[in-house]
Amino acid sequence: MSLTAEHPQAPSSTLRGELSQTALLRELEQVVEANLNRHLSIAKEWFPHAYVPWSEGRDYDGPLEGTAWEVGQSRLDETARTSLILNLLTEDNLPSYHHEIASLFGRDGAWGTWVHRWTAEEGRHGIAIRDYLLTTRAVDPVELERARMTHMAAGYISPNSCHALNSIAYVSFQELATRISHRNTGSYSGDKLCDQLLQKIANDENLHMVFYRNLLSAAFELSPDQAMQAVVDVVKNFQMPGAGVENFGRKSVQMAVAGIYNLRIHRDEVLSPVLRNVRVFERTDLGPAGEEAREELAGIMEALDQAAARFEEKVAARKARQEARGISTTTTVTETAAIV
Repeated sequence: MSLTAEHPQAPSSTLRGELSQTALLRELEQVVEANLNRHLSIAKEWFPHAYVPWSEGRDYDGPLEGTAWEVGQSRLDETARTSLILNLLTEDNLPSYHHEIASLFGRDGAWGTWVHRWTAEEGRHGIAIRDYLLTTRAVDPVELERARMTHMAAGYISPNSCHALNSIAYVSFQELATRISHRNTGSYSGDKLCDQLLQKIANDENLHMVFYRNLLSAAFELSPDQAMQAVVDVVKNFQMPGAGVENFGRKSVQMAVAGIYNLRIHRDEVLSPVLRNVRVFERTDLGPAGEEAREELAGIMEALDQAAARFEEKVAARKARQEARGISTTTTVTETAAIV
């Protein structure tokens, strides 16, 4: 398959045998360079400070003797606050993410240039979200800082840190998942400024996804069976990088119920588009091992579809009961246990 303009620079040939990690990175170097140039040509410069309503800011209590935070100052509901905090804490662990990919992909050549560019672009996401939250008094600043310290002190070690191909497959899905989580959080928030800011961040995440997805497509051209197995391993064990945040399970369920990010979105809007793009279920170049992995993947996707349907039924039933009793359908953290 020749790669179109969306997939610049295909690898020179298909290597049927399993590639070593060093060989994989070397073979993909030209694809990285082409996609880096593509990224730099279309990425739009933007400035976090332009999306923060600084005129709304005022001093907090403490050395400046300002006004202490209380929940009535926030124009966001509990679910929006939960989602923004979870997304921010995920972005905050950037030093660990940089260490992971720099150690795996290297700091030299096109790989190194990409690693540093990606880190620079990701860095503005946490800056922008935190400035917005603190300036608008959307969340408790003390709890937010304590949560940041706890989460970052724990660090992050990727389960794919020793496997370059698995890591490429993982970030192809993860960047899209992060984009959707930011986009849907902005839409859910009901706040125009929040929505505009998260749209800018989502745009960055989408470009990052395309970069990694193009590498995954090229890896399928190089070693189809190996790439298929990597995809299956990642899909089967997928976790968002923020899974280590305290009370992640309950927070993620709250977001799921609100339709910000749930199993249906994960399957239909994250996994499926990437799998379609790399033609996972249409490929004719797989060997026996690749065919076996593809069959396993089909089973995983079917299981996710069934699990998503069950969750949707539970949410719909709960909403119907609440509406019948005239109760708000907004879900708080303390109510999520009743759904799962």
